[in-house]
Amino acid sequence: MADPLYYSLWFPNFRFTSLPEKLALVMHQLPQAVVTAASVYPLDWQQPASFHRVSNFDPEEITTLEMAVEEATELLHEDCAYEFELRWKLWYPESDGILDPIWKEEMRPVRIVGLGPKFDEGIYEQDGHIRVDLGSDAPFLCEDISLDEEGQLHVQQNVEQLVAFTTAVEKNCGVETRLLWSESEDTLAQKLIARLQKLN
Repeated sequence: MADPLYYSLWFPNFRFTSLPEKLALVMHQLPQAVVTAASVYPLDWQQPASFHRVSNFDPEEITTLEMAVEEATELLHEDCAYEFELRWKLWYPESDGILDPIWKEEMRPVRIVGLGPKFDEGIYEQDGHIRVDLGSDAPFLCEDISLDEEGQLHVQQNVEQLVAFTTAVEKNCGVETRLLWSESEDTLAQKLIARLQKLN
C-alpha cells in the first residue's frame, strides 16, 4: 500500500524573515528545478489560497525559482503557508498487469512548503519550517508489481535520486534536523529493507 512521503526540515536559530531564502535554497537541490505553481494559504489548510499562480510547461513560461518565491512571499505573514510545486523525473511502470511492465521516465510533482510559525496552530513544530511533499512512496518501492532486473534497476535509480536530493539538502542548506517520513508506521527505510529481502 503506497503512502505519501515527506521530508521535514528544521533550521537552527530560525528567523521567519529568512524563509524565502531557505525555500529557494532547498528548491535548488532538485535537479533541473523549475517552479510550475505557487500558492499561499492563510491560517490553515482548510482555507482557500489567497494567492495562486500556475506556470505552463513551455520553458519560456516556467517561472524561475527566485521570481516565484519573491512573488509569493512578497507579503510575508506568520500565519501563512507558502507552497511551490516543482517537477522531477522518476521511473514508473506502465502496463495493464503486474507482470512485464513497460518502464518510462515521467515528470512528477514535488511540493516544497514553507510554514509560518502561526500557521495551522504552529504545525511547523511537527512538520518542519520547510516540508517537502515527495508524493507517493510507490516509485521507491513498487510493492505491487513483480520486479525483473530492469525493474530493480529503475527502482534503484529512483532511490538514488531521492538519496541525492536529501543528501544535497543536508549538505548545502544548513539544516539542523531533518526527517524523512510517511503516514504509515513503517519508515521508508524499513519498507526498502523488507522489499529488498523479498527480491533476494
